[in-house]
Amino acid sequence: MTPDEIEVALQAAFNRCDAARCPLTDGQKNILLQAVSKQVNGNASKTLSNDENPLKQLTYEELKLFSEFVKEQEQQNRSWKIQLLNDWLQEIDSGVVQFIRDRYGVEWLNKVEKHHFDELDTPTNLKLKIGDRIEVCNGLWEWVQEGTACEPQWFLCTVINIEEIFDGNTYTTCTIRFNDGAEYQIQGIYQWNSYQWRWAKS
Repeated sequence: MTPDEIEVALQAAFNRCDAARCPLTDGQKNILLQAVSKQVNGNASKTLSNDENPLKQLTYEELKLFSEFVKEQEQQNRSWKIQLLNDWLQEIDSGVVQFIRDRYGVEWLNKVEKHHFDELDTPTNLKLKIGDRIEVCNGLWEWVQEGTACEPQWFLCTVINIEEIFDGNTYTTCTIRFNDGAEYQIQGIYQWNSYQWRWAKS
């Protein structure tokens, strides 16, 4: 079991103890949780240097939703990772972040650490800059649907222009250049096309 799975199992054990009318004291719970936390931090520090930021696999919109969920959980002094793992173990829908379970899974989730969010800044402040390397989905110019003959494919490109458009509604247009020199303009890159791009992997 991973440290996160052990922590989830401990929380489940605490709940069972309560249900059986044999509750642990807060002190006992804290001792057990601290022991697991120490294990989690120890394992994380050993692997940090070798791991690329898993959040770069998310689209802009996915990162925005996931970051908002994490922030909300932290404000309520809850572990966002334990909350998701509990949902998965109990087959509970995770709402706006259900896509994490459906598309990425436990292995991906176990790689995500607090510092990964800090590296990418917050999605509300994060904006593309000229020269940034991103990946775009062929859904921008094709009818793509998962499970069909035309499934999503991702292509590496470079941002060569960013422009704010004001025509009653404000949106952002981004011009990209592919490795073969072809250029393409993406309208609404932070709005209706936010699902069609993600940061390039390191």
